[in-house]
Amino acid sequence: MSAPPLISVDFSGRRRPLTLAGVLLLMVGALATAAACVEYRRLDASRAGLELKLAEANRRSQRDPAQDVRNAGLSDEAGHIAQQLGTPWTPLLAELESASHDSASDIALLSVEPDESKHLVRVTGESRDLSRVLAYVGRLQSSTLLRYPMLESHEVRSDDPQRPVRFALSAEWRQP
Repeated sequence: MSAPPLISVDFSGRRRPLTLAGVLLLMVGALATAAACVEYRRLDASRAGLELKLAEANRRSQRDPAQDVRNAGLSDEAGHIAQQLGTPWTPLLAELESASHDSASDIALLSVEPDESKHLVRVTGESRDLSRVLAYVGRLQSSTLLRYPMLESHEVRSDDPQRPVRFALSAEWRQP
């Protein structure tokens, strides 16, 4: 016995002819796919740009503690300098100068070191002899700007042929 032959099955079948509606749907689908791809790339580029801006903003907003300490130190120093610049030094210097001329002591001031925070001033100078230095200190004791001027040290400069007296004095000073 033999089996009956199988019916031949054709799965591919006949193609239907292309219609105008089918071609139009294919074109609309292809254009929609292309438009979606272009829009996706545009949004992806925009997202990447926004991520870069966000990363930069985060980097700028993060504070470096060491930089904050440096900035605080600079701020304190700037405040101190501004305070020193705002202090009226002119009356103090004018008083020291007029005292050197009033006492006829020929005092040469070498340095004036004011400490504004403690209201102290340290003066270093030279004179021909000790009596002129004492007259200068006496004149400063009658000053309205200086309080308690005291001779801290004096020495005769033996290395100089004229043998001047170098002295240092300190006093409290009052702002006018």
